[in-house]
Amino acid sequence: MRNVLRAPCPVCGKEIEYIYQTEDIPYFSEILIESATCPCGWRMSDAFIMREGVPTKDELTVESEDDLSVRVVRGSAGRIEVPELGVEIKPGPAAESFISNVEGVLDRIDAVLDMALKTAGAEERERCLGIKDQIAAVKRGEQKVTLIIEDETGNSALIRNPEDGNE
Repeated sequence: MRNVLRAPCPVCGKEIEYIYQTEDIPYFSEILIESATCPCGWRMSDAFIMREGVPTKDELTVESEDDLSVRVVRGSAGRIEVPELGVEIKPGPAAESFISNVEGVLDRIDAVLDMALKTAGAEERERCLGIKDQIAAVKRGEQKVTLIIEDETGNSALIRNPEDGNE
């Protein structure tokens, strides 16, 4: 179900569309996705699991190309960690939720590293390039990493397809 409401942007006051949509994710739960964007640059998105929220912690050892397709649902309060890369994505006041897969999370990390490289000093540059090399190796199935997602509100999870024997 999709609902669209028109209301003012909290930054500039221009009337914009706020979209509220429910989706049923197989083997998981129904979720509510809310989003809005404004020409002034303000944007918001979040996802809520439509069941009672209890704290969650999921872990996945990413050791093959098949693991890259495991679905990742991150609510705005979700924390993602990849210890082997030294990466932690913490929630904050402007944190956005997303639905992706493991490869998409690695791509997001890679994009942040690309931004960091633009202003990095020599030492930081070397560290960023090393992490980018590790991400490429994970995507080729040559390196194992652990993806951990935790959420006190229960709105984040790793979703494995039980038909793949990956549950």
